[in-house]
Amino acid sequence: MSYVPNTAADREAMLAAIGVDSIEDLFQDVPKLHRHPEFSLPAPLSEMEMLAELRDLCEKNAGLDHSLCFLGAGAYNHFVPSVVDHVISRSEFYTAYTPYQPEISQGTLQTIFEYQSMICALTGMDVANASHYDGATALAEAIVMALNVSRQKKKKVVLSPNIHPEYRQVVRTYTQGMGLTIDGDENPANDAPALQGLIDKDTCCVVVQTPDFFGRLMTPAEMSALADAAHAVKALFVVVADPISLGLFKPPGEFGADVVLGEGQPLGNTLNFGGPYLGYFACRQAYVRKMSGRLVGETVDSRGQRGYVMTFVAREQHIRRDRATSNICTNQALNALAAGVYLATMGRRGLRQVAEMSYHKAHYAAQRIAKLPGFELADDAPFFKEFAVRCPIPVQTLDNKLMENWNIIGGLDLGRYDPNREGQMLLCVTEMNTKKEIDYLVKALEEIVKEWKKQEEGSND
Repeated sequence: MSYVPNTAADREAMLAAIGVDSIEDLFQDVPKLHRHPEFSLPAPLSEMEMLAELRDLCEKNAGLDHSLCFLGAGAYNHFVPSVVDHVISRSEFYTAYTPYQPEISQGTLQTIFEYQSMICALTGMDVANASHYDGATALAEAIVMALNVSRQKKKKVVLSPNIHPEYRQVVRTYTQGMGLTIDGDENPANDAPALQGLIDKDTCCVVVQTPDFFGRLMTPAEMSALADAAHAVKALFVVVADPISLGLFKPPGEFGADVVLGEGQPLGNTLNFGGPYLGYFACRQAYVRKMSGRLVGETVDSRGQRGYVMTFVAREQHIRRDRATSNICTNQALNALAAGVYLATMGRRGLRQVAEMSYHKAHYAAQRIAKLPGFELADDAPFFKEFAVRCPIPVQTLDNKLMENWNIIGGLDLGRYDPNREGQMLLCVTEMNTKKEIDYLVKALEEIVKEWKKQEEGSND
């Protein structure tokens, strides 16, 4: 079956239109020697042989099925109940696309509505969409939303330097050409009081992250003070939050947040080699018409029966482009469904248990590692499931040894992002890490440092 709809006459007409005689003429700049190279391919394999070869190749990956993991930094290894994959693998969800026709899309619309409802309960917000591409995109969209709320009159964004550095990069790429001034994120010393000092009448939003990129938690007093300072100049207070942490701590909505967003991957989505993920996004009712992405509402049909429809869709697909709030024209529906199934399965108590286990196990790991010779915690602040550690040897060396000799995926080298954090490793502990695994990590760190110091002493002799 041919998938090329053009006939010979069509091709001749197109070639004539661009002034060439044949298709070969389109490749004049490619030397003839390289136009039709011979491929030295191996002999063909049967399906059984091919699967065996692919399995052998797969075994070379450092997967979580075979290695211990203490790496986080925005993508987290949390337990995913089997019911999540069972539901999202159903054909009516797995193959569904945009539910433009509510008459035949009630199932998809209902799952989106339920996801939105649970995100609102989790964040303390009034409305939630479903959803953005990832946490970084959600943050960029929140800033665009704040700009639109101010009717393009306020052009300054106060952005905390403790937000994930890749999120900050996406924000700068996303908003280039908008004439925005982004203040705060270049100074690593900007804590909450310092950020307050940057807020002025030209500020459209103030953005913080808690837990921040280094795992540290903002105090309720800091959150409330920043919210009050932002509202005093009629700016929005935007909070980036790990959704698992909201199972344990009070939601940002209780501290004056206007927008709460973040990476939804920890909610029932596996690591997936880095994606696809989903960005959750929730805000106050007052700003719903400025919110980008999809919003599903509950209504009744002509017979009085409950039904669901897409509403307030201010996207360029549906209205005049110059009036659109965003050019995002799709969402991560399947990932949002996974998050909804996860939240429904875990419930309030289950989510709290996951958060508590992550919290206590991370603190146990931090206490054990801080007692090792040469190691110390880099920050004296409350933290959730991640913490930075100063290491006595180069972090890259430490990570390489952990993988090669101990089969452990170590932490993130923070020196990659911040020269002031050179020699520091960001470690993450979730409910997936057992006490035995944490003790094994501690032993590995101790042995690697001892071996490294012996080699250093030998080379000096």
